[in-house]
Amino acid sequence: MGRDLDKERFSETEYARFGERLDEQLGALRELLDQPGFGEGPTTIGAELELFLVDGKGRPLPRNEEVRESIDDPRVVLELGRFNLEVNLTPVPLAGRPFERLGAEIQETVTKVDAAVGRLEDQGGALPIGILPTLDTEDFTREAISDQNRYRAMSRGVRRLRLEPFLVRIEDLELSVEDVILEAANTSWQVHIRTPPDRFARLFNAAQLATGPVLAVCGNSPYFLGRQLWEETRIALMEEAADDRDVERRYRKDGRVTFGSDWVREGAYELFERYVRDYDPILPDLTDDAGPLDVPELRLHQGTVWQWNRPVYDPADGGHLRVEMRALPAGPSCADMTANTAFLLGLTLAQAERDLTGYRFAETYQNFYRAAMHGLDAKLSWPGMDGEFEAPDLVLKLLPEARAALLAAGVVPDEVDKALGVIEERTRLRRTGAVWQREALARLDGDRNRLVREYRENALTGVPVHLWR
Repeated sequence: MGRDLDKERFSETEYARFGERLDEQLGALRELLDQPGFGEGPTTIGAELELFLVDGKGRPLPRNEEVRESIDDPRVVLELGRFNLEVNLTPVPLAGRPFERLGAEIQETVTKVDAAVGRLEDQGGALPIGILPTLDTEDFTREAISDQNRYRAMSRGVRRLRLEPFLVRIEDLELSVEDVILEAANTSWQVHIRTPPDRFARLFNAAQLATGPVLAVCGNSPYFLGRQLWEETRIALMEEAADDRDVERRYRKDGRVTFGSDWVREGAYELFERYVRDYDPILPDLTDDAGPLDVPELRLHQGTVWQWNRPVYDPADGGHLRVEMRALPAGPSCADMTANTAFLLGLTLAQAERDLTGYRFAETYQNFYRAAMHGLDAKLSWPGMDGEFEAPDLVLKLLPEARAALLAAGVVPDEVDKALGVIEERTRLRRTGAVWQREALARLDGDRNRLVREYRENALTGVPVHLWR
């Protein structure tokens, strides 16, 4: 999804040919994954950060192309909405001081984008936040889609599959939607970890399990269109906004954005095959000069199925696999995002040491949505522990496991303690980004614009949210 397309309209013949290539490239991928030594190498991690651009009042600023051009940094790319940008951070080895390096790059790039916005718009800037509280319905028009063929083509591709308009429902909110632009209301902090094929299933399943308690302690999206909804409203909104299923014919169980419905048992190929079997193409762009490792159509298609944890095949460095963890919100600060990363990766690595397929997947599924809805007020379960736990109690019980796994992976001890210390303090104080937003909005008598301006000032300091005023 990082490159633009040459056009935005595709014929039914191109859709058919694209489907044929997906089948061909599935076979090629299986052969690659079965090759001895494929994908081996040091464990590395990476991340993508999506940002909102705001004007001096704290309202969304639809000028991402101008901001990107003024920065001229290949790490910064356009996102779906004209008021969004994405920063692709530099991959780093997990061993050593990965969180310090990630945190420094987050701070550098967010400050850089913020300054670029300020040069174009007096007192405007950038901020990492799950959902911008000042968004209103008039911000979601087709004109708000970024000026790139790939986003217009994605819009056409989704509209080709579903009836319009269709309804988005979250709690008492009901919207009639005509396009994919509603996806631009959500910005995320997406973490990648490289894994060899023979370890993929365990690592992926562990990420599924770990996401629930981690999400509970990092909620940062309580508001949408002036309503207080879930602690992580992004989860519900993204699933509703990108659902391409015809409501009259629910021909598959899972939507295009999904947590999934079972454990992975065989490996990454199992998921790629499911994506081809169950999901119609929406971007049938054909590549005729691909190398033997590229499988470009398969990679493009996989990038249009937005499972909260999903596999990534990358042809770089002889080809390798990653698990992409997509459920965490952007923000509030660089310290928070690096802490969230440490907890998520540490807990994932710890749980990957055991076979989870004997544990009821439904309980992991339930954990995920309870955490998204209720945050630290959620009740969660855990394999090997009887009953349900208050989310803060479970998080505090799991932190030592995450710490031990990170140390075993070669992360420097003081690096681990600093990152997980942020999670511990945030949990004990019960002060997530979502909590801060609710308290601040009450203090500001419901002034969403002032809320955004105060949030931005705090976020740019890099200080973790549990220490914000």
